[in-house]
Amino acid sequence: MPIALSQQITSPVTDVMADGNEEVWVEVIQKMDAVYADLLHYQVELEEKNTALEEAQQFIREVLSSMSDVLVVCDLSGCIQQSNLALSQLQGSVENGLVGAALTTVFNQSSQTNINMCIESVRNGDTAELEVSITDAKGNASPLVIRCSPHYDHEGVLVGMVLIGRPIGELRKAYNDLNKTHAELKQAQAQLVQAEKMASLGRLVAGVAHELNNPISFVHSNMFAIKKYGYRLREYIETLHQQLGEHIDNDLRKKLKIDRILDDIPSLVDGGLEGTMRVSTIVQDLRRFSSSHREDKTTFDVLDVASKAAKWVTQTATMQVSLSIEGEHLLIHSYKGFVHQVLINLIQNSMDAMEGENAPRIDVRCYQQGNEAVITVKDYGTGVSIQDKLKIFDPFFTTKDIGKGTGLGLYVSYGLIVEQCKGRLTVDNHMDGGAVFTIALPYNADIS
Repeated sequence: MPIALSQQITSPVTDVMADGNEEVWVEVIQKMDAVYADLLHYQVELEEKNTALEEAQQFIREVLSSMSDVLVVCDLSGCIQQSNLALSQLQGSVENGLVGAALTTVFNQSSQTNINMCIESVRNGDTAELEVSITDAKGNASPLVIRCSPHYDHEGVLVGMVLIGRPIGELRKAYNDLNKTHAELKQAQAQLVQAEKMASLGRLVAGVAHELNNPISFVHSNMFAIKKYGYRLREYIETLHQQLGEHIDNDLRKKLKIDRILDDIPSLVDGGLEGTMRVSTIVQDLRRFSSSHREDKTTFDVLDVASKAAKWVTQTATMQVSLSIEGEHLLIHSYKGFVHQVLINLIQNSMDAMEGENAPRIDVRCYQQGNEAVITVKDYGTGVSIQDKLKIFDPFFTTKDIGKGTGLGLYVSYGLIVEQCKGRLTVDNHMDGGAVFTIALPYNADIS
């Protein structure tokens, strides 16, 4: 007859109890308590280590996710074991979505040779640094500089490789921005040097104009005396001819061309007077243009100032310009020198804007608008772009090549018209092509 399971299995405790040995029973219980206490200790220690391990893994995940550089871990055969968020964002894929894929599938076909070289170097225990390309989420080739390092396990056995790649697109952009800033600084330095040269030239012009003023005044005053003496000599010679009558040698008079000389003297003197007056006007304009001191307000005709400024610039130009000046004679009470200087700058800029044009043309017009006198300078060049219009009156801004413009002409002109003359200076493009600068001046600028 089979024996019951409870009868087949007997424990030491049962045997001890059966034997009635209480000391052995107590010893067994104590050992069981010690084993249980050790189990609890090991369980707590295991839970603490497990928590520390989870925290370490979380820390590593956060570090890998926050890296801006691309990170790829793979085995010696080139199979990807782990990648970070930067690579996923660059390719537009899911994080760690490349696990199990071949390393060569991540990079462009043109980079396969470098990747194979990288794998071979790591297998030999070396570190390599190469430039490769990867296709980003937009389908564009994104260049990377990768560093391939060997990966060892806890026993020091080579088990794979770690690739860290830094996108060089941003580095190139930063380099280009730095290079552009350096070029702008060099241009600003050249403009400052040119501005200092212009200031020195202004002082030189002021000195030359001052030195020329005395001999011009001397010649001008002498021409009046010569003119008066010519009248007296003519009257004296005519009187002698009348008194001598038949005794005069008419052949000698014809031979010496006395009559022609007497007829030419007035016109020659008048021409000399006109020349000295023109030179005197130019000298005064030069002194006014080069002077840094504020002049007194005067009443002047804007049309006359515009005509002089336009003719002054175009007469000294190397290119032929069709100049049209029209409008009304408008008298205003303001600073004549400042207006003259600004018009010279605007007309010169218009000529520069049309350099290379087949038929350069500048239209200057003066007219009344309300309580203002308006002067427009219109050229037929390429006009002003929207971006340049926003900063065309900024200091040192210029669209000209280095050495051809300082970027100060329009800035100074704007300050003279707006701050000094209390007027307005604007720029726009007209429908015929080209730019038009508009000066609006009050008839009586109340300037302290």
